[in-house]
Amino acid sequence: MNFKINNIINLLTASYCLLLLISCNSEINSDKDHLVFRYNEHSNIATLDPAFASNPQLIWSTNQLFNSLVQLDDELNIQPDIAKNWTFNDSTLTYKFHLRNDVYFHRSEVFLDNHKDSTRTVTAYDFEYSFNRLLDEKVAARGRWVLNNVDRFYAENDSTFSIQLSQPFPAFLGLLSMRFCSVVPKEAIDYYGNNFRSNPVGTGPFKFKFWEENIKLVLRKNPDYFETDELGNQLPYLEAVAITFLPDKQSEFLQFVQGKLDFISGLDNSYKDEIVTTKGKLQEKYKDQVNFITSPYLNTEYLGFFIGSPTPEVQSKKIRQAINYGFDRVKMITYLRNGIGIPAVHGFIPKGLPGFNKMKGYTYQPEKAKELVTEYIEESGNNNPSISIGTNSQYLDLCEFIQRELQRIGIQVQIDVVPPSTLRQMKSSGELDIFRASWIADYPDAENYLSLFYSENFTPNGPNYTHFKNNVYDSLYTASLSLSNIEERKLLYEKMDSIIIDEAPIVPLYYDMAVRFVSKKVSGLGINPQNFLVLKRVRKEK
Repeated sequence: MNFKINNIINLLTASYCLLLLISCNSEINSDKDHLVFRYNEHSNIATLDPAFASNPQLIWSTNQLFNSLVQLDDELNIQPDIAKNWTFNDSTLTYKFHLRNDVYFHRSEVFLDNHKDSTRTVTAYDFEYSFNRLLDEKVAARGRWVLNNVDRFYAENDSTFSIQLSQPFPAFLGLLSMRFCSVVPKEAIDYYGNNFRSNPVGTGPFKFKFWEENIKLVLRKNPDYFETDELGNQLPYLEAVAITFLPDKQSEFLQFVQGKLDFISGLDNSYKDEIVTTKGKLQEKYKDQVNFITSPYLNTEYLGFFIGSPTPEVQSKKIRQAINYGFDRVKMITYLRNGIGIPAVHGFIPKGLPGFNKMKGYTYQPEKAKELVTEYIEESGNNNPSISIGTNSQYLDLCEFIQRELQRIGIQVQIDVVPPSTLRQMKSSGELDIFRASWIADYPDAENYLSLFYSENFTPNGPNYTHFKNNVYDSLYTASLSLSNIEERKLLYEKMDSIIIDEAPIVPLYYDMAVRFVSKKVSGLGINPQNFLVLKRVRKEK
């Protein structure tokens, strides 16, 4: 290995992680060790309650434990889950879901006979309870917003669950695939109360075994799981999932190359040059032991202007456009991301969603950028235009690259580095003229991205962090909500995206790529544009 460990703490932490992995193994029979899938979660898991699964680390873990009415495949097509089929009535805006009768909750002591192996089937009344819990103000679930467009929902009988919308919302089925909409048993909530977060009972391919917070989490195979493969074999294939919580990404990488983890996700600066070439290919020395998998990721990285700011440079469309023209996105991705990412030279909608097209966005045109800066100086009398960008340390290298590039076209840039939590708060409250941000799709529809610029969604009441307002845009956005045909919606999506590019309330940087390094002992671990972790079809060799 040709890179150095920066300090002894990393080595000690890596050794500690190994001990944790061994500890996890003690929970699993040694003859089934090859059926254990191991990964590390460097961010903390705060809860295993799906009503709060609002970030990737929570979604990854709860995705193994719970099911919803519908699910997405790796191409983001909506597929049956607990609902075997459904109908939609256009005139009443009502979905009617017909449920499977062979789905059981995880065996648990919470059920009637108070025995650890007790269980029961899932009914439509469980979904009615779960959705009411999602809306309960006392629960304060992070996912309650997914039901904003719902007028009412109810169980017609054990096997039929109906949802009536208050207004048209074509992307609604995609919302129902989110972990927020998972079914949970009332018995478990009543039994555990607030401790349900650490004692989850669901229906998923794996069931909860134990959790030592910030140290290890073990899930075991659910013997009652209802899904089968194409040959009729019951899923999942694995016996268990073991998750450790090593916060240092470099140490996580060391554990992976030593075979103590089965995969890692993402490309961190601490090891990117070690494992990936500057052209975005797997280094030759790892080709015999690692599969390198990539996919377009529904995540657009960008700089946002707070249009509500009185700062003249922010108010100037010419300066905003000059910034967009003033740096080389291709060069930035090549040298700072080892080619992992798609330069955002089109619109805001990322590749992988209906509505993305190769519309003309901003390419590197330094002379045009200089002309726009000169025009701004002549009009405003400000001979020294300057801006300030707020970011966290993870993206400092990108912002410094942009800083150097913009100085060449006559714009001075100050970079303010703040902790991620502070950046989120300042972005939401409009305290930053320009902020580095990313938008990861909550559900697979371009409306999710375009909602960021709808004027009714000004923060703190919605995701419009830029406070952009355009009457034509608003009318197109409203019209798109009434179109059930995706091809018709795409036309409006493209028009809205073109308005955003022209008015430049943002600076698109790149469309991200989902990246996975997977042990060659592992098969069946796919990849998808939302970078969700799906383990029910994963196999592992001895």
